[in-house]
Amino acid sequence: MASFKILLVEDDPNLGQILHEYLSVKGYETKLCRDGEEGLRAFKSDPYDLCLFDVMLPKKDGFSMAKEIRKNDSVTPIIFLTAKSMKEDTIEGFKIGGDDYITKPFSMEELLLRIQAILRRTAEKNPQISDQKEFEFGSFHFDYDKQVLSQNGNQTKLTSKESELLRLLCLHINQPLDRSTALKIIWRDDSYFNARSMDVYIAKLRKHLKVDETVQIMTLHGSGFKLITDAQAG
Repeated sequence: MASFKILLVEDDPNLGQILHEYLSVKGYETKLCRDGEEGLRAFKSDPYDLCLFDVMLPKKDGFSMAKEIRKNDSVTPIIFLTAKSMKEDTIEGFKIGGDDYITKPFSMEELLLRIQAILRRTAEKNPQISDQKEFEFGSFHFDYDKQVLSQNGNQTKLTSKESELLRLLCLHINQPLDRSTALKIIWRDDSYFNARSMDVYIAKLRKHLKVDETVQIMTLHGSGFKLITDAQAG
């Protein structure tokens, strides 16, 4: 579980810092935000594998954040943290699309186990949140963390968006990648404008990959794309 990214939104300065340090020590790349508006901006600017939201937050509460996120993202798991123990709050959290709910005070060990269980389940259902970061296909080696595509000793530095898109394609190699799913994961919104932006990045990736004729990105009209390699590229 050591390379997952967690968005933590907690306004209590002591608990927020303790949770941030604990999760970081456990190997999670953790972003700490202090209010709901800051948390939403962070979510929209970067992909995360799991969200940890306090319910009672300044500017925008945890439930309101989750509602806004669920308009365009039904995949990213959300765990709510709260000092309340009312059954109605628990039900509300699940109705919004939360994956779990933990009441303060809680043990760090219990929280960690819940995070691990949810990430394990969602990774099995959604290969796009696998923790794989390096890929070999055709004559290429792709290092997602370094954002470098290598081929026969030549290295190409990719942009963040190129890297995120190529990683999704690699995770679905020789399988269809749904256009809407990719847009929601990378751009957080499958609007027409973002779809056109993705087409530009697909064109850039094709230019990088054209040096190997056994590798290509196919357009699946009306549905998405497929990264194919070896005999399937003929």
